[in-house]
Amino acid sequence: MQTEIVRPLRPALLRGFAGRCPKCGDARLFGRFLKPVASCPACGEDWSRHSADDFPAYIVIILLGHLLLPVVVEVNNLFSPGMVAQMILWPLCAGLLALAMIQPVKGAVIAFQWARRMHGFAPVRT
Repeated sequence: MQTEIVRPLRPALLRGFAGRCPKCGDARLFGRFLKPVASCPACGEDWSRHSADDFPAYIVIILLGHLLLPVVVEVNNLFSPGMVAQMILWPLCAGLLALAMIQPVKGAVIAFQWARRMHGFAPVRT
């Protein structure tokens, strides 16, 4: 019987969130903005097998709503900005925050899948 190497979740998530290889933390996880490298140049882990799909976007939408809604309510209570100002301000804030959040969240999702041996990271059984 073959023993499986333990993949600790917390360090993997922190490395993925930082955009580093969840396995070794020595190399960048992303080659482009949301495109992971095919494999880690430091440890050789294959990242082409990940299956994050739309899950990072769903997480960003949920987090963004919970972060932005209280701010919108408080700004409206304190300053009562005009409708035109709100039509410019809130979509701009939401877009910028979404862009800032999507890569770290995708890195964390890939790290979670790797640490828990999900999808393409499951051991090959013969």
